[in-house]
Amino acid sequence: MARTEITTPEVLPDESVVELSLRPQRLSEFIGQQKVKDSLRIYIDATLARRQPLDHTLFYGPPGLGKTTLGELIARELGVNIRTTSGPALERPGDLVSTLTNLREGDILFIDEIHRLRPIIEEFLYPAMEDYKIEIRLGDGPKAQSVTMPILPFTLIGATTRFGMLTPPMRARFGIIERLNYYPPSDLEQIVMRSADVISVRIDPGGAAEIARRSRGTPRVANRLLRRVRDYAQVRADGDITKAVADAALAMLDVDQFGLDDMDARVLKAIIEKFDGGPVGIGTIGAAIGEDVSTIEEVYEPYLVQNGFLQRTPRGRAATPLAYRHFGYAPRIRGNGEQPSLL
Repeated sequence: MARTEITTPEVLPDESVVELSLRPQRLSEFIGQQKVKDSLRIYIDATLARRQPLDHTLFYGPPGLGKTTLGELIARELGVNIRTTSGPALERPGDLVSTLTNLREGDILFIDEIHRLRPIIEEFLYPAMEDYKIEIRLGDGPKAQSVTMPILPFTLIGATTRFGMLTPPMRARFGIIERLNYYPPSDLEQIVMRSADVISVRIDPGGAAEIARRSRGTPRVANRLLRRVRDYAQVRADGDITKAVADAALAMLDVDQFGLDDMDARVLKAIIEKFDGGPVGIGTIGAAIGEDVSTIEEVYEPYLVQNGFLQRTPRGRAATPLAYRHFGYAPRIRGNGEQPSLL
């Protein structure tokens, strides 16, 4: 099972503490996302000069790119406290009352997976975000009363992988909206070198480049691969990570030169072998490989689409000629002898 999780960009249960130790401590140490960093630097400096809370901020993009890290770095740069929670963890408005009333002026409330907030929580947050007041309901039934309580000005930072699932009223209340994109290999190579220094493992540029190239453009995946390659180097080599050691370790983990792991291969091969290359519905693919549809859509599909292995069409998903060639299949040919267009 571990092999199918090696390039999963979600946080795995046993790596939260390790991930925290690898995160940068200042905004200047954050590698990549230069445009986002430059914008945040301006907003933070302007906020400090005005001595006012930062505008409510929303980060969106694929998982594992640094949304939570940026939220924590903003708090450090502003010199304020940060309280962290997630959309699924908030079930009732009462879950937020204690947090909001204990925030000091300028403090940050960070909500991960903010697109999964319940409607009742969203409505509770609207006056808090706009007017810095909350309404507390006393009692139940027709005689219940509401009490309005002021709170100190604060900043809400939201993070989401599904920007389109946010309701328009919620999106409109964020003054700063930034998208995080996949990282180029050059940035990931710097991240791998820095992480190797943090965990005290020797690595040469060739080894770092090999890990970066197979990390799906995601720092979280790069750090996870680095730790697994470190284990391999410790047991099968002399402890140093070279290009040859990294290549051998990643081959053992079934992570190929494009960063595709076992589950990626199963998705693409199922489309090619069982459904003649597609198009085929995502539910049918999930049933064919025994994987949850939402996991395929949120974890595996975005990378396959962006890198030209998978095509989304109105009729379903289809494998591209690149996917055929990558796995050694002859591209599908139409009856007239021409290769089909998947666009």
